[in-house]
Amino acid sequence: MTLTKSILRVALGTGLLLLIPLAAKLFVPGMLWSPGDFLFAGILLFSAGLTFVLISRMGDNTAYRLAAGVGVAAGLLLLWANMAVGLVGSEDNPANLLYLGVLAVALIGAVVARFRPLGMSNAMFAASLTYIVVTAIALFIWKPTGAAAEPNVHLINVLVANGVFAAIWAVSGWLFRRASNTNSNQQLA
Repeated sequence: MTLTKSILRVALGTGLLLLIPLAAKLFVPGMLWSPGDFLFAGILLFSAGLTFVLISRMGDNTAYRLAAGVGVAAGLLLLWANMAVGLVGSEDNPANLLYLGVLAVALIGAVVARFRPLGMSNAMFAASLTYIVVTAIALFIWKPTGAAAEPNVHLINVLVANGVFAAIWAVSGWLFRRASNTNSNQQLA
């Protein structure tokens, strides 16, 4: 499939996905999305789709494409959850900004690895580790005070949710590692 067709599919998919919250806004009284929310969601979804298309084209096997999809989904979910409800406390907690470091590690690692499977694996495992470190800092070291302080944060809920997010990054790393092994086996044959 050509790049232009892939981009058109991403745009169409983005538009179709945005119909879900639009329908909810029309029929569910509590749906409070503004036009800015739709714009932000559209940009986020289209950017994630485009990122997947561009990265997955660099691999030559299914494991690589699946790893790219899981990695992009991890980044999308991180941004979406952080902006919507926050990963530590509410979205107003300034500690949530630390999670941008996870994306930075993943993106910089991918570029440094030149999107090769083994390097991408290391970048995704580093993002997973960064996620754990950021969560520990946000929960135990940097405790906001004043209006940003949130005494009702249930520690176990935050740990489990953030553990799941860190695991998604690790799964992407594992899949990239498998893609790397597949490439090595193909080169030996």
